[in-house]
Amino acid sequence: MSRMTELRIEKITLNIGCGTDTPLDAAKQVLERITKRTVVVTHTKKRTTFNVPKNKAIGCKITIRRNSDELLRRMLEAVDKKVKESSFDKNGNFSFGIKGYIDIPQMEYDPKIGVLGLDVCVTLERPGYRVKRKKISAKIGKNHAIKKEDAIKYAREKLGATVV
Repeated sequence: MSRMTELRIEKITLNIGCGTDTPLDAAKQVLERITKRTVVVTHTKKRTTFNVPKNKAIGCKITIRRNSDELLRRMLEAVDKKVKESSFDKNGNFSFGIKGYIDIPQMEYDPKIGVLGLDVCVTLERPGYRVKRKKISAKIGKNHAIKKEDAIKYAREKLGATVV
């Protein structure tokens, strides 16, 4: 395998959707404890079918781009390193949910927060994907694009995950 076809993690996005029931401060605390970085609050763009008003805070998220390997390994430990095959999309990205933050290694239960779950979304890339982010419209060639099978192979070999 050449160096230009090796897969790597572009980013990991952790997301907790609060809706109108869960306190936003608790979700922010959980994400800050897991990553030790600042969290972004997400707002509604328009009034939704769930009758939530426009520009109301409904969750929080954080995107990790550097030093994400260790964090991803911790997140996979929380789900016993098992990821469903249906969690992979055709572009090679995958995501999974964690039922409670207390399942993550090195995290302890806080009675003030309660039990909150979160979503983990992993975006993979190859060297040369910087072309995709440029302002000039350029596309990744179909031989260089990541396929679902490539991502599954990466998850098995590099991350030690079991794909079921």
